[in-house]
Amino acid sequence: MTSPSLTIGHIGFLTPGNYPDDDPAGGLEASLKLFEAGEVLGYDSAWVRQRHLEHGISSASVFLAAASQRTRRIQLGSAVIQLGYESPFRLAEDLSMADALSGGRLNVGVSAGPPLHAELVAPLVFDGDWQTFDFSHARVERLVANLAGNYIGDGETYVVSPGNRQRARLQPYAKGLQDRVWYGGGSLRSSEWAGKTGLNLMIGSLTSGDVSDDFFEAQARQLQAYRAALPAGRNPRVAAGRVIVPTDSADRRTREKYHEYAASRHERTLSPQGPRRTLFSRDLVGGSDEILERLFADSVLPEVRELRLELPYEFAPEEYEQIITDFARKIAPQLGWQPPPAAAAGEPLNTWKAFA
Repeated sequence: MTSPSLTIGHIGFLTPGNYPDDDPAGGLEASLKLFEAGEVLGYDSAWVRQRHLEHGISSASVFLAAASQRTRRIQLGSAVIQLGYESPFRLAEDLSMADALSGGRLNVGVSAGPPLHAELVAPLVFDGDWQTFDFSHARVERLVANLAGNYIGDGETYVVSPGNRQRARLQPYAKGLQDRVWYGGGSLRSSEWAGKTGLNLMIGSLTSGDVSDDFFEAQARQLQAYRAALPAGRNPRVAAGRVIVPTDSADRRTREKYHEYAASRHERTLSPQGPRRTLFSRDLVGGSDEILERLFADSVLPEVRELRLELPYEFAPEEYEQIITDFARKIAPQLGWQPPPAAAAGEPLNTWKAFA
C-alpha cells in the first residue's frame, strides 16, 4: 500500500529527552541510546526539543555535541531553540563547536518571540528591564550572521595568542552551518518571514489558527506563503512533523497505554485553543495500515519531502524504540522512503537489552 502523491525521502524523529528528577544522567543516556538506535534503523535525522524548567534538554547544543560522539551518519537537530534567553553570538559559538564535533551534521531549529516562563527566568538571565528587550526575528538574523563566520572589525583587526595571530571572527567556523538553520513556523506571518529570509522551514503537529479553524488548511496556507516569499533561486528544505505512534509490535498493555494517551488529547483537536487560537492535529495511533491511511489523507504531506516523527512526552525508553522501529520498518517505506543498505537488512536492535 503506497500513495503516488507522497514522496518522503527523509525521515527523522523528535524526542523530548525525558529524565526522572532524581536521575537526569540515566534519562539523558537513554536519549543518547535512542539516537544510536535511530542511526541503526536508517533514520536520516534525530532531533531534540530544548526546554527550560522541565525534565528535558535545557541545552540542545550540549546534548547534540554528546550525540555527535555516539553516532557517525545521522543528522542531529534542535527543534527548537527559543532564542529569547540566548545570546546570538554565544549560542553561535556553541552550535559551531557542536557542528565541528559532528563533522558537519548539525541542523539548528530556532524560534523567536518572548520566551516561556519569562516572569521566572528572565530576571535571572538579563540585566535591566527585560520587558523592553527585542525578542523579534532580528535575533534569528543575528544568529545566522554570526554563523556565517564573517570577520569582525576592519582588515587590520587581529587576535593574538601564544603561537598564533589571526583575523577576528567566531571560532570555530563551521562552514555551511548557516545554511542548516531552520525556523519553526507556526503562523502565516512567521512562515512568510522565514521564506523572505531563506531559512529552512519546519512545521509541526500544532499551528496557529490565524487564517482558518482547520489545521490542514491553515498549515497549507502557511506553506504557500513561505514558498511565495522565497528569494529567486532559493530552495530550502521543508519538514513536517506529526505525532505518530504505531502499535504493531507493542504488547496489549502498551497498546492500551498509547490509545489512552491519544484519547486524553483528542478534545484539544476539535477547535482552536486559547487566545492564540492554537490548532492541534490528531495523534496517529494504531496499526501501520491505519496510520498509513491517515497519512495518505494528510493534505500537507504531498507538499514536503521530509517527515519528522514527534515522540510523545513521558514514555519509557523501550516504548520510544518500539515506536521508531515500527515506523521505520512498516510505515516509512510506504511513503516513498528508502533505508540505507545497512538498515534495510532488518536485523533486530535489542538496544535496551544490550545496555541492561
